[in-house]
Amino acid sequence: MESPGEKLKTARNEKGLSIDQVSHDTNITIRYIEALEEENYSVFPGEPYIIGFLKNYSAYLELDVQKILSLYKALRIQEQPVPVEQLLKHPPKLPKFIIPAVIIFGLLGAGGYGIYQFILNWRNRPVQNTAAVRVPVEYIMEGNSMERRFYKNDSVLIQLGNEMYKLELSNLSEAVTIRTPGGSVILDLSQEANIDLNNDGISELRITVADFARNNADMGALMYFYLMDADAAYNAAGNNQNIPFIMNPAASVSTTIIPASPSAYPFTLQSAFQGYCMFRWEILNERDRRDRNEKYFQRSDELNIQAQNGIRIWSSNAQAAKFQIIGGGRSIPLEIGTPGEVVVADIRWIRDDSSQYRLMFIRLETGS
Repeated sequence: MESPGEKLKTARNEKGLSIDQVSHDTNITIRYIEALEEENYSVFPGEPYIIGFLKNYSAYLELDVQKILSLYKALRIQEQPVPVEQLLKHPPKLPKFIIPAVIIFGLLGAGGYGIYQFILNWRNRPVQNTAAVRVPVEYIMEGNSMERRFYKNDSVLIQLGNEMYKLELSNLSEAVTIRTPGGSVILDLSQEANIDLNNDGISELRITVADFARNNADMGALMYFYLMDADAAYNAAGNNQNIPFIMNPAASVSTTIIPASPSAYPFTLQSAFQGYCMFRWEILNERDRRDRNEKYFQRSDELNIQAQNGIRIWSSNAQAAKFQIIGGGRSIPLEIGTPGEVVVADIRWIRDDSSQYRLMFIRLETGS
């Protein structure tokens, strides 16, 4: 059977291309190109990454993309273990009378055991059924950010310096109540708050409530935690009221795109693709997410996404496209990452403590 890795390598050599040249042209890192040619798929974070990079590389080499994907899927099927029963070509044959005898004895035994269990359960039946109680979960935030759905009495431990600080979701009703080291904080939907963990007068942590249903504690609350760096913490303390635009958020977890506005108005994410890229997007709403899409883009492709509350994006190559945000009579260029980097991020309105809205770029996870 033809090998997808060999076809990629042969096509590259026939065109006289080096791996460095391919990496430069496609923005795919060298180790991923080598892994595709060697069929070492264990280095990729997951199946979507493999499919996306195979499409990029095959299209660049002017190969039949669907054929390469078919070869890859056939190879993966061959790697699956063969069921043991298929390896037993000649299973031992039992005497004909043994099978009916085993069935009869099995039915008698099962019937007797069922009667015994019925009598035992009838005698020991509980007077009243006890409803299952959910046990609160305590999470530990790793790194500088965390997004997770919390339920009542769930908590998170956040490390600042050498100390650990605990925050707990204490109540879910008309709003979300979070118990912090400095006292309780009450947040509404899409509202955020800056928290002073160590009581030094400077807020080190930013909390955002991204999703919850009023008076429905069973749904929980989707919350985002972000440890601010020194400059962001200094600004959050009120030492810099005129925060400048940061057009390149590639090195930041959270970045303001459009500053304070009295309302969250519709905006458009405009994308002009300059390279090969697998791109996914979905429209964010207050309580549900709709319009999830996925498409493989090539050079000269364009995409316009309109949203009221926000957009979640996933890109297999962060610099495959030029992005800009259009809204409120202005166009703002936006860079989401570095060449070959996989980026997952939200572009959404956040309401601050003064009931003003800001359009934020929030990175959820990254990979290279």
